[in-house]
Amino acid sequence: MLSIANFNMHCGMDGWGRPYDYLGSIAALAADVVVLEECWTDADDESGGQAGAAAAHLGYQVVAHDIGDGRRIQPQPDADDRWIAQPSFRDRNRALYIDGIRPVRPTVTTLTRWQTAHPGRMGIAILVRPELPIEASRILHLHLLRADRLRRAAIVVDLTVDGRPLSVAGTHMSHMLYGSPRNFAELRRRLQAEARPDAVLAGDMNAWGPVVQVCLRGWRRAIKGRSWPSWHPHSQIDHILVRGALRPVAARVLPDAGSDHRPVRVQLEVGPA
Repeated sequence: MLSIANFNMHCGMDGWGRPYDYLGSIAALAADVVVLEECWTDADDESGGQAGAAAAHLGYQVVAHDIGDGRRIQPQPDADDRWIAQPSFRDRNRALYIDGIRPVRPTVTTLTRWQTAHPGRMGIAILVRPELPIEASRILHLHLLRADRLRRAAIVVDLTVDGRPLSVAGTHMSHMLYGSPRNFAELRRRLQAEARPDAVLAGDMNAWGPVVQVCLRGWRRAIKGRSWPSWHPHSQIDHILVRGALRPVAARVLPDAGSDHRPVRVQLEVGPA
């Protein structure tokens, strides 16, 4: 058996920039493998950032990769959420400003919220329990989309579970309006060639399940349920997919863990090779 969880941790803040105990939230997932999106590392942090801190807290192995530069706002412990519908879409209320590929608008740089934010890097990561040694890992770089502000990629790690060699991939895809179908097609081809036949793919896909299923032919959805936004979920954009002989035996969307996304967790049956 293999338990795997996916969590877009929103850099340790909720949708309004209020900090939460992200280390406790990740530990509570109680999974053999944890795939993370939107892990933050301050510009002057050489210790591995939030992904490294989570791995050290759990005693897990970690493979992390930065996909964008930007600014993370100062914690807003007293933020008021009563009137903001989708805070992360409004410049004056953003928790993150991504400006590594293109600068933000001049109207943004005049905001105190932006000027006092911490520069750093945002990325993806895979954490693996030490009893499952990572045999190999690699980064699959995807083409930069014209409208995107992040350099999309996937992390792939190779493991052997219950005698069966398999791969786990983690990613954070762009929005459909930015042209993500191109990246989906590219990712599907790359995983066909560079991941083992039995494989798991987890991540924030920024797309609903049926769209993901069409874009990633040959992969099966292991979980179905609403995961976003965490305070009143109406859509599933956080997915775990499988291919080959892996079979989900239990799956659930977990309760609000502090981020603007809810974690998803799947228990997989892994037969002998």
